Amino acid sequence: MKNIAVIPARGGSKRIPRKNIKDFNGKPLIAYPIIQALKSNLFDDVIVSTDDEQIAAISEEYGAKVPFLRDKTLADDFTGTFAVVKDAYNRLKEEYAPDTVCCIYATAPLLCDNHLINAYSDFEKSEAKSLISVCEFPFPIQRAFIMDNEGFISYREPQYAMTRSQDLAKCYQDCGLFYIYSSELLEGKCEDKAICYRMPRHRVIDIDTPEDWDLARALYNAVNSLKLD
Repeated sequence: MKNIAVIPARGGSKRIPRKNIKDFNGKPLIAYPIIQALKSNLFDDVIVSTDDEQIAAISEEYGAKVPFLRDKTLADDFTGTFAVVKDAYNRLKEEYAPDTVCCIYATAPLLCDNHLINAYSDFEKSEAKSLISVCEFPFPIQRAFIMDNEGFISYREPQYAMTRSQDLAKCYQDCGLFYIYSSELLEGKCEDKAICYRMPRHRVIDIDTPEDWDLARALYNAVNSLKLD
């Protein structure tokens, strides 16, 4: 099976300027997923899709390839991940003819190679056309509150207000680390059938604000100090 990894990394981060190449505990943030993707030995190549020449140069320093610069129309605040992955696939399919494309986010310093390896193992054993990395919600979402315009709250699903937490179905969120797509799906030749790979919560954080950044650094240090999986 031929596989490539695509790491989307646009240059126009607003809330944390230059986020993808900002120093994170001694290395540019994007270096972490590049290193783990290469370490996994799953991929024929690790490709960074970027519109930014500095991101491209730094990515190549850490072993990724940047065979093209992404069009600016695919590097705005509204372009979805799937569109970026499909663009990379269309540009690269003649050279690589990949069976799968694994999209790994540039903001994933807590991801490690064994999770990529295990996710691919699950995917290859299944009949799925895509895989999403997920983690379990820390509290049952069936007992979430909603707030009206006057600030009063009520249960979103009042039928579960008195149900014990352990009796409610577990729910999962997209944890924004990686996705696996089959070439058939990217070509539009099949309906999507998705499975998930469950990540431990200590490997998941969304880095969007300076507060997230500080928390991610602290979590990274704790995970490595305690040698957590």
